[in-house]
This record gives sequence, C-alpha cells and structure tokens, in this order.
Amino acid sequence: MIEYLFSQYSTYSSLNIFLEITAVFFGLFSVWYAKKDDILVFPTGLVSTFIYAYLLWQWNLLGDSMINVYYFVMSIYGWYHWTRKNGDVDEFPISIMTNKEKVMAIIIFIATLFFVIIVYLYFNKFTSWYSYLDTILTAIFFVGMWLMAKRKIENWIFWILGDLLSIPLYFAKGYTFTSLQYLVFTIIAVYGYLEWKKILNNSETLVVQK
Repeated sequence: MIEYLFSQYSTYSSLNIFLEITAVFFGLFSVWYAKKDDILVFPTGLVSTFIYAYLLWQWNLLGDSMINVYYFVMSIYGWYHWTRKNGDVDEFPISIMTNKEKVMAIIIFIATLFFVIIVYLYFNKFTSWYSYLDTILTAIFFVGMWLMAKRKIENWIFWILGDLLSIPLYFAKGYTFTSLQYLVFTIIAVYGYLEWKKILNNSETLVVQK
C-alpha cells in the first residue's frame, strides 16, 4: 500500500521532494493558524505558496500555480488587513459577507474562471480532466482566499469544497504528499468554520449585552 502511494516519487528529484514536503509542512501550519484566527496564518502561508507556485508550474497545473501566486499577494494584503486596529480592538473582526461582498465574490469567481480558461487554451493545456477541474478549483480558491483576507466566515465553505475536490486531483496526478495535505486541510477547515462560528456568536452576544 505504501509503495503504491509513493512509488511515483522514485522518478522525482530529491530537491522537488524536499520542496513539496516543506510546502506541505508550512501549508498545514498556515491552515491551523487560520482555524485559530491567528495572524501567523499569513507568514507560514507565504512560504508554502511561494514553493507551490514554482512546483505547480512544473507540474503543468497552471491554474493552481496562479492560485498560489495570488495567495502570496493576498497573504501580504491579509496580513496588513488583520493587523489594523481601532485602539485595542480589531478594526476588521470575523464577520459574515454583506450583499455587496456576495456580488463581488460571484464576479471574482466568473472572472477567474474565464481568465484561467483563456490561459489553458493559449498554452493548449486542456488535455485531460485534470485541466478542467483545475480551472474550477482556481476560481473556488480565488474567492476563498479573498474572503479569508477580509476575515469573512464564509471563506471556510470555499476552502472545504476546494480541498475536497483537490484530494482526488493530486492523487490521480501522483502527488501523494499534496493529496494527503488536502485531506488534512478539509478536516481542519471544517473545524475552522465551527471555531470561527463560535467566535462570531460570542462577539454578537457581547454586542447585544452592551
């Protein structure tokens, strides 16, 4: 069983195996810190996304590579956004999406989908079901990261959906470490949603009491 799961790595360079494991390590820490609503989600995420942007481009998953470039940029924005305070109180605490943000999320999803499709067509990369799933995942994760940077609880719904779809994609492509990472991501994301929901409910209760 173990040999079946990891046999593809026999043809990989030691450097790429090391980079993938390192990216997985920092990626798991990043999602864990996100679950805890901890600012360390961003510096750990920067390391993971930088490495994955490089690896995914090599693996011809152009959409996912672009996702990680986008993650990198949004992590810098999110890091700044989360640190903003009004006195001793977070200026942008955990909250739910407004109607305006829902419309914006739809626009981001559609715009991302069309952009990635154009990129795949230009590079003639629509050669298997991986490519089609990758375009959808790119749009899902673009919205998820935007919502996380804005500290919206709905970001977890997009992460859960995207993570679930990523598990079979990376396993079928032969990237077992990354596939297992997304399995763990899914579990953490479920708990992340529940924990953020609890924090949100507690903050709303305090507002009512005041």
